Amino acid sequence: MTEAAVFESPRDLMGAEGTALGPTDWLTIAQDRIDRFADATDDHQWIHVDPERAAEGPFGKTIAHGYLTMSLANAFLPELIEVRGFSHGVNVGTDRMRFLAPVPVGSRIRGVGEITHVEEIKGAIQSTVRITIELEGSDKPACVVDTISRYYPET
Repeated sequence: MTEAAVFESPRDLMGAEGTALGPTDWLTIAQDRIDRFADATDDHQWIHVDPERAAEGPFGKTIAHGYLTMSLANAFLPELIEVRGFSHGVNVGTDRMRFLAPVPVGSRIRGVGEITHVEEIKGAIQSTVRITIELEGSDKPACVVDTISRYYPET
């Protein structure tokens, strides 16, 4: 794992567009995680939660929900970037999210990132970090998502 890029203040993000981040550690996607996500979201489609039926399906085993894979961008983000010197931060949302490859149970994923946009907005510094969730052994990433964070200065 590469150390997280550290910015001593949100203002230090200004001009950091193009900065490469990561990679993070690998994370194994276990059936228990998939099942807990299914319970949390009420999405119990057999392709995710029924290993016997999924063994006969298109992927030969269960696969993680796309939204589970995308939600792990939130786990990878602090491994990629650390911003200090702010009173509070807000996850504004995401842009341009795409699922590009299924994530079979037992596979490993990790995050790599790039700061794509930084601007001052509403008294804060807002950054967009593109997180590519790589799937070990795959030519295609599992997911690509632009995360948007807003950091408010210390008072």
